[in-house]
Amino acid sequence: MSYDFNRVWLAKKFEEIRKRILAALEQLNDDQVNWSPDGRSHSISTLIKHIDGNIQERILKGMLHQNIQRNRDDELKQTFIRKSELSQLVQHRFELIILTVTSMTDEALEQKQLVRTRERTSLDMLHQCAAHYSEHMGQIFYIAKQILQEQYKSTSI
Repeated sequence: MSYDFNRVWLAKKFEEIRKRILAALEQLNDDQVNWSPDGRSHSISTLIKHIDGNIQERILKGMLHQNIQRNRDDELKQTFIRKSELSQLVQHRFELIILTVTSMTDEALEQKQLVRTRERTSLDMLHQCAAHYSEHMGQIFYIAKQILQEQYKSTSI
């Protein structure tokens, strides 16, 4: 079976997520990307750290077989991160995903990895990642809109 359609669709989806998160970040300053609506909610910086942790676990470890140890609890702790660092992280991590997706063979996309006691193909995992990152992208937009209110510029394509 050929997965060319999936490779193209996923690369476009990850590029869209990258561009839109960067467009939201561009509108904010360092303090704003680290602001949290309340003690139980995450900041934009925490959400981006969480996306990065997921990319490390699912892409670098699960698909590219690198020796990565993820600490999910640490990535969800609020820490101050400069907007420029977040932008670079988003840029580089999504470039990695896009390069990985576009260079994977059909056989590599069919390989399985264990995810929370369940075997899933790399293709299935990539689609799950696209959905997961889209959900967090929506949270990033919501926080940015709360901060900027009428000054917020839509990132819609």
